[in-house]
Amino acid sequence: TFEIKDKEFLVLVGPSGCGKSTTLRMIAGLETVDEGILYINEKPMNDLPPKNRNISIVFQNYALYPHMTAYENLAFGLKIRRTPKKEIENKVKEAAAILDITDLLERKPGEMSGGQRQRVAIGRAIVRNPGVFLFDEPLSNLDAKLRGTMRSEIAKLHKKLNTTMVYVTHDQIEAMTLGDRIVVMDRGIIQQSGTPAELYNNPQNLFVAGFIGSPPMNIFEGTITQSGKLTRFIHNNHAFSIDLPTGESADRKDGSAISIGIRPESITLAPDHFGPHLEGELTFIEKLGHENYLFLEINGVKFVMRALPEECQGLSIQDKINIRVEKIFCFNPVTGKRIY
Repeated sequence: TFEIKDKEFLVLVGPSGCGKSTTLRMIAGLETVDEGILYINEKPMNDLPPKNRNISIVFQNYALYPHMTAYENLAFGLKIRRTPKKEIENKVKEAAAILDITDLLERKPGEMSGGQRQRVAIGRAIVRNPGVFLFDEPLSNLDAKLRGTMRSEIAKLHKKLNTTMVYVTHDQIEAMTLGDRIVVMDRGIIQQSGTPAELYNNPQNLFVAGFIGSPPMNIFEGTITQSGKLTRFIHNNHAFSIDLPTGESADRKDGSAISIGIRPESITLAPDHFGPHLEGELTFIEKLGHENYLFLEINGVKFVMRALPEECQGLSIQDKINIRVEKIFCFNPVTGKRIY
């Protein structure tokens, strides 16, 4: 169960097959709601046909008529509803101006780029002036550069139209950059909902911890050892051990199993050897220009960490390097729930 606030940009995110598109189609009326009740503006929608829900949906494959111009594609739904010709013209021109596609109105889809076709598909939704916009993986067919451009365009569109938007994606970067709030799904179950910052800083279970963040969180399994107030994690194959943060939990008993998560950005280089640190072998450096990903092994266990290019000067593959861990998340390995 979840609620979408008025004028909110809500993102449904999760791996393929998790149920996010099915949820979107139920909101649109294209799938039957088997259990529960769907409300829009406090009115039950289960038995209401799609055309009466005041909703527009933008599909992954654009769903444009190839034999029609952009103008005709935008106007088609309004003509079906017998909207007066002058009103159609005004709405099409207004939508085209918002999306900066006025110059494309006489072109057919085959004469447009992927980004232009996507704008026309969004324009077809705008002309209906719906109460809710639904987006079903609208950027998945675009190349990486164009996806970035269209993400910002959709964010600007939300501010311009000031209306409710529900956006489905499997890409957590899209989710984090677009959503006011994100609902993370897996196998048809809501794992957690919250703002991007809440999901990143306070994942409630192992699935969310591993899904949100790029590169993904490092996850390790082991056991707890306690000596007085000190609690320590011992990796299952004894590859490494590390002190755990203080905290009270029934799962925090000596000898109990635990999973820990360490984000790549929570690992820093420790060249001075002072203070608690781990020693690993550098196996690969992925250079991205503004930052590097360092891939390490500690007694056969793999880590990935982030580092600035200037921090990596002089490093070579197979070098032994020292690292410090600044933040650790702890989870119950059976239930997956966050312990502390």
